[in-house]
Amino acid sequence: MDDSVRVIDRVFAILEYLSKSNAPRGPTDIAAVTGMHKSTVHRLLSSMCGGGYIEKTDEGTYHIGVKLVGIVSNHINNLELQTEARPYLNDLHAELGLIVHLGILDGAEVIYVEKIDIERNLRVYAQIGMRVPTYCSSLGKCLIARLSGDELNSVFTRHTLERFTPNTITSLHRLKECLREVRRQGWAMDNEEYIVGHRCIGAPIFDYRGEVIAAVSASGPSSLLNDERIPKVKESVIQTAKRISHRLCYQE
Repeated sequence: MDDSVRVIDRVFAILEYLSKSNAPRGPTDIAAVTGMHKSTVHRLLSSMCGGGYIEKTDEGTYHIGVKLVGIVSNHINNLELQTEARPYLNDLHAELGLIVHLGILDGAEVIYVEKIDIERNLRVYAQIGMRVPTYCSSLGKCLIARLSGDELNSVFTRHTLERFTPNTITSLHRLKECLREVRRQGWAMDNEEYIVGHRCIGAPIFDYRGEVIAAVSASGPSSLLNDERIPKVKESVIQTAKRISHRLCYQE
């Protein structure tokens, strides 16, 4: 067996043992259970601690670290999010007859992780897995509205506010003003800011910690999502986001 593969197997053996233990474990216990030499266990534990995957207690024992918990939690959250959200996305689509999206944040972009489509000839819009800029999408505005001013500065010093339509926000100052309004009202709108003739209304989804982890939106041609429909669509999208949030154990 290749040495690198052997090391990986040993690392996973330690992680599996610690994950099943109901208390932190010392190197001697770990070595006895995994069949490794104690020196090997010490070396691997030191490396894993350095990466934050496990943590050492004051007593010299070890337990799973917050970094590993965070990685696994993010994966579980995404799976749970899509599973829990899908029935509500279907209901929203059936109610409004608009395209419905579920999106998550990745840096300065939104990734569409779910989509409920409408007529076949309107499938020119975003597909699952597509990325769009946050600053000109309703989903994106909901997701970055939670960021501090410094965090927004950091994100948008690395990404240009490119103009896609005459309505695109291209000033960071104007974007911050818009995001303050999004936080105040609890929803966001893309008013032909990314695609001419296309509108979108979104609302944030919260998890059990009260963190914004995703957003849901309803979108379509401006002829379908006209000014008269905005209040109704806005309310339906907000209620859908609240229902999904409650399924994720969010308490207002």
